[in-house]
Amino acid sequence: MKYMLMMHAPGGTGDYQVSNWAPEDLQAHLRFMHRMDTELAESGEKVAGEGLAPPAQAKIVRAGKKGAAVVTDGPCPESKEFLAGYWVVEVDRPERAYEIAAKASAAPGPGGKPMSIPFEIRQVMTGNVHPSDTDNV
Repeated sequence: MKYMLMMHAPGGTGDYQVSNWAPEDLQAHLRFMHRMDTELAESGEKVAGEGLAPPAQAKIVRAGKKGAAVVTDGPCPESKEFLAGYWVVEVDRPERAYEIAAKASAAPGPGGKPMSIPFEIRQVMTGNVHPSDTDNV
């Protein structure tokens, strides 16, 4: 089963709060995330994963007249949280996806304190899974 683990970060300014951290705290956080990424790749559980640019750089696109792209600024800066990055993992049971997310949630923040980053976990729907087949999610 594939699951998307979506990491949410506190918002409010249109930028990441990590830009205000001490350099050593930011480096510790990035090392932790890179280690997680490497561990998931080495275990064969990682399907995909990326960090995302801050919401201030995001755009919302809708179809306008005759299908032309209508582009506006991205998520509202007053949002309490925003999507900071994600992993798609392939695991044998939902609990394993939860374990991975819990580990990533404990990434170090300022002073090395675990951040308890919220993760949204959703099963990736494929041609083999019907939307009504979500009992095991």
